[in-house]
Amino acid sequence: MNSLQRYLATVSGQPSDFLPRVPILMQFAAEHIGSNYAAFAADWRVLVEANLRCRDAFGFDQVSAISDPYREAQGFGAEIQYIEDHAPCLVRPPLADIHDLSPLRTDPDPYESDRMRDRLLAVRAFQSLVGGECSILGWVEGPAAEAADLRGVQDFLMDLMDDEQASSALMERCTRTAIRFALAQLEEGADTIGIGDAIASQLPPELYRRLIWPLEKRLIEAIQAQNGLAKLHICGNITHLLPHIGELGVDILDIDHMVDPAYARQCVGPEVAIAGRVDPVADVLEGTPAGIRGAVAQSYAALGNPHLVMAGCEIPSGTPLANLAALCEPVAYRGAL
Repeated sequence: MNSLQRYLATVSGQPSDFLPRVPILMQFAAEHIGSNYAAFAADWRVLVEANLRCRDAFGFDQVSAISDPYREAQGFGAEIQYIEDHAPCLVRPPLADIHDLSPLRTDPDPYESDRMRDRLLAVRAFQSLVGGECSILGWVEGPAAEAADLRGVQDFLMDLMDDEQASSALMERCTRTAIRFALAQLEEGADTIGIGDAIASQLPPELYRRLIWPLEKRLIEAIQAQNGLAKLHICGNITHLLPHIGELGVDILDIDHMVDPAYARQCVGPEVAIAGRVDPVADVLEGTPAGIRGAVAQSYAALGNPHLVMAGCEIPSGTPLANLAALCEPVAYRGAL
């Protein structure tokens, strides 16, 4: 099996030779090739080279176009600041008033917006270089995450409490752009689209179900309608949201280390591939190869099939090479789990 065959078999619930390794690499990857985070986020060539050279070095099964949350935000009109050893930042959120969306560009075109187009070029290059050989992960921001980028986190949380109708109108626009961006990445050669909606972990279940869940569902169904796989990534403790997430119909769910694996599997059922749960700091950055192997084995035993090997979030800068190598060691598929 090559990496793509292994990945697709696992996600579809079929046996594979061993579990796919799908670490999220950003600043680590840039620094591994002697570059920096600013270049990685600003230039698709650096992102592609960093992913491919790390794949050669560590043997994982998926390359990724993820770099930071502000691709769509720049398309909407936000000004982005690049920082050498840090993720890009917004100079300021572009939307000062939740009731006035006029400062935002309407339905930004992924091929006309500089940073969205840069990600499309990365996916295109991956398809040219490793298409058919390994999985290619595209990425979009979820409706709540993108709205929070455009308004600022604290202001958006207040918006949700003060005016649900206005908040929903903003998230509707964010969802339309996410769908357009996701489908463009599928057209360029991605097989999977990750949906990052981190701020959702801070919301109560009833509000999540009422305002966020329907928009995530629409985005997921749009991806799947174009034969893409949909992967949901919400950092942090999503235990309180899992009964609702289990009804989204995602293909892949990332979970962080604080999420109970048995409860996660109970909520999403036997068909959803669950990735992650290894602690990116305590296990991967600060741990040992032996400890990482143990954490991977423990996660697999608790989650069962289908399972993808990944830390709960990105591999931190400064992670010892031996530790990432241990995370990416082949783990044999066991059908009896």
